[in-house]
Amino acid sequence: MANSLLKSMTGFAQARAEKNGWTAQLNLRSVNHRFLDLRVRVPEGWESLEPEIRKRIQEKFRRGHIEFSLQIQPGKSTSVAINRELAAAYLEAAKALAAKFRLKSEPDVTAILRLPGVASSAVPEDERETLTKAVLDKLNRALEQLDEMRRIEGQSLGEELTRIVGSVEKITAQVEQDAARLRPAYARKLEGRIKELTGNYELDPARLVQEAALIAERSDTTEELARLKSHAKQFRALLDGGGEVGKKLDFLLQEMQRESNTMLAKASGAERDGLEATRHGLELKSEIEKLREQVQNLE
Repeated sequence: MANSLLKSMTGFAQARAEKNGWTAQLNLRSVNHRFLDLRVRVPEGWESLEPEIRKRIQEKFRRGHIEFSLQIQPGKSTSVAINRELAAAYLEAAKALAAKFRLKSEPDVTAILRLPGVASSAVPEDERETLTKAVLDKLNRALEQLDEMRRIEGQSLGEELTRIVGSVEKITAQVEQDAARLRPAYARKLEGRIKELTGNYELDPARLVQEAALIAERSDTTEELARLKSHAKQFRALLDGGGEVGKKLDFLLQEMQRESNTMLAKASGAERDGLEATRHGLELKSEIEKLREQVQNLE
């Protein structure tokens, strides 16, 4: 069973607070990222809240691209303040552009009211304090909700990773059997190389030893197989330990990919005798790549 301490970097959460006719809507969205990358959006006039929002998110998460947005909606009885000087400046600019380009349409007043700083519904100081507390309380709940979703996704990811690493171990055992069957083929290759070198001439013993050592080195996958099995074992141990293991697993998979590439190259040297080994080598690379794709989503 996969470790429940694993966490995905994918998740979503939202919360809603209502105080004295005001409504605050909080949204949190998280996807994978190499580091912790925050995007915080708050309404105009609420910028002072951003540092505290960032602080609480950073205390909860270590990795992931996390987007936070806050929307504040006034109640029906709330008065709206208009910055008349700014609105007039926008209107004059719109009229000047219309004259320059000979446009007949009149400026859209409704559109101008939506421009930054023109219209605002100021929150009374006593109500702002109450609403701020409600927003931060809901932020804590949203962060818990996001964390729980990432944990559930992480458990699902862990189960999938455990299944795939099992496939890697199974194929590795097949590659090991292929290597044993290929030894006669390499022996024949060595014999043919010796005949090619000797011909009607006396063979230099040192050259014979050199050729034999070269072919043996190119064909022997003992070290690669041993390292690959060790890496798979370490992979399982990291999964079982849980926590923030995404980067460690990704590094381990880079090593596993390197070993599989080397084994595949050595199998191709056996010509037609190495077809089965090549097929298993390609399957191994494919499964390791699947692991890498899934690990990118782990915290």
